[in-house]
Amino acid sequence: MSAPLDLQQALSELLGDARLVACDLPDTELKLWLIDGDNMDRAFSPEETRRILHEPPYWSFCWASGLAVARYLAEFPEWVNGKRVLDFGAGSGVAGIAAVKAGALEVVACDLDPLAIAACRANAELNDVQLNYSTDFFAEADRFDLILVADVLYDRANLPLLDEFLSRGRQALVADSRVRDFRHPLYRRIEMLEAMTLPDLCEPEEFRHVSLYHAQRH
Repeated sequence: MSAPLDLQQALSELLGDARLVACDLPDTELKLWLIDGDNMDRAFSPEETRRILHEPPYWSFCWASGLAVARYLAEFPEWVNGKRVLDFGAGSGVAGIAAVKAGALEVVACDLDPLAIAACRANAELNDVQLNYSTDFFAEADRFDLILVADVLYDRANLPLLDEFLSRGRQALVADSRVRDFRHPLYRRIEMLEAMTLPDLCEPEEFRHVSLYHAQRH
């Protein structure tokens, strides 16, 4: 199976020898097109480092929180079964794809980055599911039962988004391993999940502990 040409080309422009490969996600029934870990296990040139920092190919990784959400929805499909779901900051699309597999009525993968949308399309095809797509969360109607959010709060500057999620959905599930114990009157932590980023970036152990928060509009 060949990697999608547009995504492979974008990755090659960042890292000449990087390759996308179809990978099984552990403890799930899902697959994703991910950057080949073997090609990441080397020193990067200053120019490569600059390009990666300027335009990180985050859509070519399965981040720990996304993997944790995928496993959680497989175990507790009632969160999404028969519901309209928006996957915010979808990246690879792993959370949205898991929601479809768990019986969601509709899933919109939402991301500002056209390459992330392309990755979501490729990964939806790889998993034989149907997603809809959006590049503008605020252009969406307030019609969703659930907003799914995984690995978006890596920067505290993104915390104001917590107020916005409930402007488009009745409930929100937010998974994050970076911002610890954010305090927000509408959100409560309901689970601590364990997962790791794929391919393995040798991240600190603390980033394998994923907090899952829930909020509901009153």
